[in-house]
Amino acid sequence: MSSEVRRAAEILRAGGLVAFPTETVYGLGADASNAAAVARLYRVKGRPAEHPVIVHFASTEEAFRYALQIPPDARALAAKYWPGPLTLILNKSEKAKDFVTGGQPSVGIRVPSHPVAQALLKEFGGGIAAPSANRFGRVSPTTAAHVREDLGSDVDLVLEGGQSEVGIESTIVDLSQGAAVVLRPGKISREELERIVRIQEKDHSSPRHSGGLERHYAPRTPARLVPTHSLDKEISRLKDRVAVLAFSRPDERVDYWLRMPRDPNAYAQKLYAALRELDTAGCELILVEAPPEAAEWAAVRDRLVRACG
Repeated sequence: MSSEVRRAAEILRAGGLVAFPTETVYGLGADASNAAAVARLYRVKGRPAEHPVIVHFASTEEAFRYALQIPPDARALAAKYWPGPLTLILNKSEKAKDFVTGGQPSVGIRVPSHPVAQALLKEFGGGIAAPSANRFGRVSPTTAAHVREDLGSDVDLVLEGGQSEVGIESTIVDLSQGAAVVLRPGKISREELERIVRIQEKDHSSPRHSGGLERHYAPRTPARLVPTHSLDKEISRLKDRVAVLAFSRPDERVDYWLRMPRDPNAYAQKLYAALRELDTAGCELILVEAPPEAAEWAAVRDRLVRACG
């Protein structure tokens, strides 16, 4: 157990904020049972009070204590994917307070797999409320350096853990209303989930959840999603300084070009760091070549659609 992890747990117990790595993105953590600490977390992020946060735990057993009842589908998914990049939304027990659930009767819970996150959760011994460690609506952080750039001295400690392995936020499955519904796509695809549970379509009665707003994960520079066949035409007619995120080789007419992998998992891991890099390129516009419509690109496509607002 590192002295930094011990110090981080002490800061959380004292009502402080600790940024820590998970396999998805870096989280901004507060003691999920401490109203003042969670209120400070919301202030630092600039997060609307009615927007719930996901609570992280060291084990499935601890996570399920925040739930009123655990449906068989929740047990099956937890057995397969925890620890890992899956958030379950269940009806909450008395342990889950309104200040983490946005006043809703349900709660989002997760057991991350990153060794530093696991060490911190075990040392802390309770639930850590942790949205992504950035200002609300902006690009999520996948390194400790990203967190420091975004939050500076507003966070009491940043735990180092290398670059996030997955690079985009967890898949969210809602089980609070009976049927299993995917609210946010992630590394664990709908197709994988359907091998274990029956997934139904999302409707308007779904609970509010992380990453559910139309504009989210967004760079400060305006960004636009462009179909592959339109990219050349868009570049040729633009007068602005433009940055491009694309699968193809750089175009000499473009001021700043980042080439992305054609594998969806590799693309996801690099996505947020790439958007941050393009955001600092001094351009007026970011053009993003749209990813394929294939199911394995669903999570990347979701993040890009929201980033481009």
